[in-house]
Amino acid sequence: MAKQQWPERPAPVVPVGAFEQEPPQGVGSARLAVLGDPIEHSKSPELHIAAYRDRGLEWDYHRWRIPAGQLAANLDARGHGWRGFSVTAPLKAEALAWADTASADAQLTGAANTLVFESLDSSSKKHAENTDIAGIIGALAEVEVTALDGPVDVLGAGGTASSAIAAAHRLGADRIRILARRPEAATEVAERFAAVPGLAIEVADLATWQLASGTSLVIDTIPEGFAEVAGVDQALVPGVALFSAAYDPWPTPLADVWTAAGGKVTAGLQMLAHQALVQVRLFSGYSAETPLPNEEFTFKAMRAAVGLPTA
Repeated sequence: MAKQQWPERPAPVVPVGAFEQEPPQGVGSARLAVLGDPIEHSKSPELHIAAYRDRGLEWDYHRWRIPAGQLAANLDARGHGWRGFSVTAPLKAEALAWADTASADAQLTGAANTLVFESLDSSSKKHAENTDIAGIIGALAEVEVTALDGPVDVLGAGGTASSAIAAAHRLGADRIRILARRPEAATEVAERFAAVPGLAIEVADLATWQLASGTSLVIDTIPEGFAEVAGVDQALVPGVALFSAAYDPWPTPLADVWTAAGGKVTAGLQMLAHQALVQVRLFSGYSAETPLPNEEFTFKAMRAAVGLPTA
């Protein structure tokens, strides 16, 4: 007897471009969006729509461009039907300030990349979460980095740096160096973790960075990737993992150096997928730590939607 062949599902339709004003209500029972500026490049719609269609949900998910300083004004005036928002640069601190409540991770890092509403009513209370930490940990696990024993270098002091430090510390790192072009920005990030027991943070000028023997991980949070790679000692690279938060353009100059030298590299697209999975849990009414029923199939659909391996 011939084996039963199930018809392939058509690829989900993903909106093109971004809205400058509040996206309209669609046919779905709930709407979601990713907020930021710029936002047209975001692959969050591909990830989220793949997840909801896999789960049989006709929820809308759009890109909504909101410039810095305008999050509260736009979201205070929103209509009904919103289940939540994904939030990216430069709005993560504004999202945290706008929320009624916040998770411990969002408070520690001073950044919320997720807003979840209590109901679909526009007057609903809003809760802030940071799923970037889980996203970085998930991305590192893909290159078999599940524990850290040795110093960690964080390049850059922007919105992702705090989440990177929290992720590294959760994996066991107790010595972290933040290297930034603006020392005051690095100092501000370091001060967030001053009360964390057993964690020593050093601040240095990014221009002085050199890969040192014994480093366990390099985290590049610079938006388009660290480019001054001439001084990297490639002989040290094979023993050090690299996580780069960038994914467009990819690969970054530093990722090219790492790959050529035989080092482990994981990137922002892997992080985006892992943090989006936690957002899907939250938007679906689960806690950040509670897996969805048959979650492995949903995650495969999400990864396939952005070209990541599914095996």
